Amino acid sequence: MRITVHRKAHFNAAHRLFRKDWDDERNLEVFGKCSNPNYHGHNYELIVSVTGEPNPETGFVMDLKILKELIYHEVEESFDHKNLNIEVAEFQDLNPTAENIAVVIWKKLRPEILEDHDLEVTLYETPRNFVSYKGE
Repeated sequence: MRITVHRKAHFNAAHRLFRKDWDDERNLEVFGKCSNPNYHGHNYELIVSVTGEPNPETGFVMDLKILKELIYHEVEESFDHKNLNIEVAEFQDLNPTAENIAVVIWKKLRPEILEDHDLEVTLYETPRNFVSYKGE
């Protein structure tokens, strides 16, 4: 029997979607107002899902207190109230789209999750725009 547990978190961050090798006109054409040179922000909602066999001794797939602490240290401390383009090393040369942010979060969390457990990251950039990544 495999069960999925979920932990929800949030962080607020600013970013700019743009390519350094394009001029402002091209960036505006492709990324719209999200390419604003003065950046813009989002209140991101994050759902981290771990799927696996419950431990026969505890009944836990994963202790949610541990997952909470992991998300806090790996994601919230790194991203919350930051300018992703400037202050987060992973985005120095990576456009901080919702897709790329989800992949970066997954890569930060994956080493801390049991190998035989599946990990999925769902990131809401707005209440209606969200992405999911399972490491595929």
